[in-house]
Amino acid sequence: MALHKPPSGARVDAEGRVWVNRDMLNRVFGSALVGVCIIGGILYGGWVWDLVASVVALCSLWEIYKLLSSKYKLSRGWGLTGALFMLVTVAMGFSFALTLSILAFVAFLVLFTEVIRRESTGQSFALWNMGGTLSGMVYVVLPWCFMILIRSQSMGQIILLTIFSCTWSCDVAAYAVGSKFGHTPFCSNVSPKKSWEGFWAGVLASTFCGSAMAWFFEFPPMPLLMLGLLCGVAGQLGDLCESVLKREARVKDSGSAIPGHGGFLDRFDSILINATLAFLIIEVIG
Repeated sequence: MALHKPPSGARVDAEGRVWVNRDMLNRVFGSALVGVCIIGGILYGGWVWDLVASVVALCSLWEIYKLLSSKYKLSRGWGLTGALFMLVTVAMGFSFALTLSILAFVAFLVLFTEVIRRESTGQSFALWNMGGTLSGMVYVVLPWCFMILIRSQSMGQIILLTIFSCTWSCDVAAYAVGSKFGHTPFCSNVSPKKSWEGFWAGVLASTFCGSAMAWFFEFPPMPLLMLGLLCGVAGQLGDLCESVLKREARVKDSGSAIPGHGGFLDRFDSILINATLAFLIIEVIG
């Protein structure tokens, strides 16, 4: 009888039975669930994508507020309310200037809250509160606003599908190659398990994915190939940005909402910078 190697992440007990690692199953299930929601939302577009993007944005904002609250006092209510209005104004097609003005209004609401706090208690946290509340909105919510705007454009579906596909292929390749062949540390004080071997594998996989998307959609190859290269490099740097937040907050994951992946912020940290840069490029050349 031929012997077969057990699947990766599995173990074999003394009686020869194969047991699959539960963490691996959770990771696969989590990836499938996220993929169906995101890809389905992009393909359907309209209010469905607006809803998916808004839910992810607000959940991610809640998670980053939890991280920041480990060190600072924040006005989470003002931040979440302002974020909701930002997403609604973008989804309804209002001027983006209105969306940005909400940020300024939230800043004043936070400061006014600290005025009341200091008057009633004799102490305030205005610098930390305003900085933390607004930075969460800028870091998390604005990129999802950009993704709503990108989807509303004529080629937005293809661009968003490419961004997510390239980012995810980068993550998979970087993890697979880095865990097996990674020997040269890459930013070890922030993320000890990352390696240069995994980094370059992620860049190559993302670039290849961009060219594959161009072939699949019969799209001019150079724009999507360059988008793939951008996602491969910037996305991994974006992952490090979230890692440094977690290191300072002394937590492993930003949350536990997605099985096998942690929180929303853990799953979409690379997407935030990739979508922001893609939107910036579209605005500059478009």
